[in-house]
Amino acid sequence: MDLSHVSHFPLFSNLSENEVKILINYLEKENYKKNEILYSPGLVRDKLRLIISGRVEVSAPSSDFEEPTTIYGPNQFLGEVSLLQEGTLHKAKAVALLSTKAITLSRQNFLKLMKDHQEISCKIQMSIGSFVFNRISSAVTHSSVHYAGYSSGKKRLEHDLLGNRELPDDAYYGVQTLRALENFNITGVKLKSFPIFIKGLAQVKKAAALANAELGVLNKDIANYIVMACDEIIAGHWHDQFLVDMIQGGAGTSTNMNANEVIANRALELWGKAKGDYNSIHPNNHVNLGQSTNDAYPTAIRLATLQSIPSLLEALVELCGLLSNKGNEFSDVIKMGRTQLQDAVPMTLGQEFEAFSVTLGEDIARIRDGAKLFLELSIGGTAIGTGINSHPKYAAKAIEKLREITELDLVASPNLIEATPDTGAFVLFSGILKRLAIKLSKICNDLRLLSSGPRCGFGDINLPPMQPGSSIMPGKVNPVIPEVVNQIAFQVIGNDLTVTMASEGGQLQLNAFEPVMVFNIFQSVTMLTRGMRTLGRLCVEGITANKEACRRSVEHSIGLVTALNPLIGYENSTMIAKEALATGDSVFNLVLKHKLLTRQQLEDALKPENMLSARL
Repeated sequence: MDLSHVSHFPLFSNLSENEVKILINYLEKENYKKNEILYSPGLVRDKLRLIISGRVEVSAPSSDFEEPTTIYGPNQFLGEVSLLQEGTLHKAKAVALLSTKAITLSRQNFLKLMKDHQEISCKIQMSIGSFVFNRISSAVTHSSVHYAGYSSGKKRLEHDLLGNRELPDDAYYGVQTLRALENFNITGVKLKSFPIFIKGLAQVKKAAALANAELGVLNKDIANYIVMACDEIIAGHWHDQFLVDMIQGGAGTSTNMNANEVIANRALELWGKAKGDYNSIHPNNHVNLGQSTNDAYPTAIRLATLQSIPSLLEALVELCGLLSNKGNEFSDVIKMGRTQLQDAVPMTLGQEFEAFSVTLGEDIARIRDGAKLFLELSIGGTAIGTGINSHPKYAAKAIEKLREITELDLVASPNLIEATPDTGAFVLFSGILKRLAIKLSKICNDLRLLSSGPRCGFGDINLPPMQPGSSIMPGKVNPVIPEVVNQIAFQVIGNDLTVTMASEGGQLQLNAFEPVMVFNIFQSVTMLTRGMRTLGRLCVEGITANKEACRRSVEHSIGLVTALNPLIGYENSTMIAKEALATGDSVFNLVLKHKLLTRQQLEDALKPENMLSARL
């Protein structure tokens, strides 16, 4: 067995060369085919596996210290507990994603090592214990799908035009990302907070690698490893390495380099090379080949926006459906309509809720129309739209690859110089989001008014009680769900103003303020999506009608005489209204008192199908 293969593993870094030579005698080689299962839940942990090449995916139910899905790659290991405890069972399933080569140390051989060379076995146990502790300590910072790297404490040196910097050796980002972390501690909201954006970045880089390889300007092996790394990111892995603040100077360069560096280092690892070996795969020369931040970044924004819209529309359609269901449920509940907070004329509660559904439903088409603007891409324009430093056929080829990757009907902008600084699509789409937010807020205002009380307000409806409403007033329950959606709307409206000002602030051949635009648009989309689901599922679905209160308000409202006017005449209606105001008696009782209608006639008139008829 190759000594370098074993000594390269951080797990054995505390062993001398002579001790590694001894250890080799207790190790075995194993090869796994693609999709081969290494182990399954319930099997005994019987060996430590150290991966030389390939990838292994381990999936397990989430617990305090285990993540649902973890990718293991070259120089990483799994199954270490088998050497620390006897008879433990696997809780997860491990599958080789690619053909994988590994070095294994079985528990049986480890016990022999303990007997023959106790000092070496103790060093290995101490090393494993340290790695496991560091892994558990850092687990809370990882995303639901993350890298299996342990914090080794080792450093690597990287350099850029400003000089050399040390980075943690297990970090996949590089020196330019490190500088951005130091420079832009602005919002505290990192790229990893928007997985759909990271996915868009990886799709751009994958398309670029495929296009450049096909055009012969990028080595096919290098392209293959870049594509593999991008596929992992698209699938949700490594997002915890995207740490740059969403708002940054440099027109998105820090975001672009964060992606370039993570992809390059993961590609190197997949190739069996060390992170930071940029002579083999370079973030700029290879991952960013044929691109500039000025076309790659806005292209990723557009892809991310397009791919976030289905979730937004699903939430909107679901909410419209729930409101429409309430419209049907409340179709026989007669109530007073109100204008300017004053009694107007009767309507049904069902009509009110159906109107909510219709007004929101109008924005489904608006969102779809607005999304079409993002199908036009500036990729291939590089720095200012001239296409400098890219292959003449790169733009068309990259669009072709992006269409295949995303299955979206993407097209190239007819004028890349115009498209590079143009942010008009952001302004229009943000305005559509604002329109939706305003409608949602108006509906939530109405729900809060209609449910006000319970004794001294309108009291037309009951909102489902979600939590106690006061720390001092017993029994108080507040309309917390509509309130939070109101606040979402306020934020979206503010976000739209920010997008507007940032778009206006662009100068010459580039708009440097796209980071704040994308931050606000993605925030608006995310908040609206979550807010609509919250409103629908935690509020609208559980709303009930106060039928008697609604009926009572109709009977006592002066506005009822408007509906009765065709039956009793204008003069009688005026007389009844005047007397009701003077005495406080209900219009219903006064109509009976003056024998203008029989009780049966009045009851018939108050039926929803008659009350709301144009013939009434």
